[in-house]
Amino acid sequence: MSTNESVKAKIIQKAWEDEAFKNQLLSNPRAALKQAFNITLPEDITVRAVEETSTDFVLVIPTNPAKILVTSNGAEGVW
Repeated sequence: MSTNESVKAKIIQKAWEDEAFKNQLLSNPRAALKQAFNITLPEDITVRAVEETSTDFVLVIPTNPAKILVTSNGAEGVW
């Protein structure tokens, strides 16, 4: 599991266990991530949190790997 996947898994787990965190994550994800995980996202990054339901399925299409910038250290992370 990559670091990004691990962080995402921790965020999801906390949202499942902590209703107040989940509500903040849905209404103000930037503040929720900062408060709970000390994650500060650059201002030019937009972050959205949505909750799936039994009748509302969210499908995320990630960035095409061919379009990710390559730096001297390898691929630049998306988030």
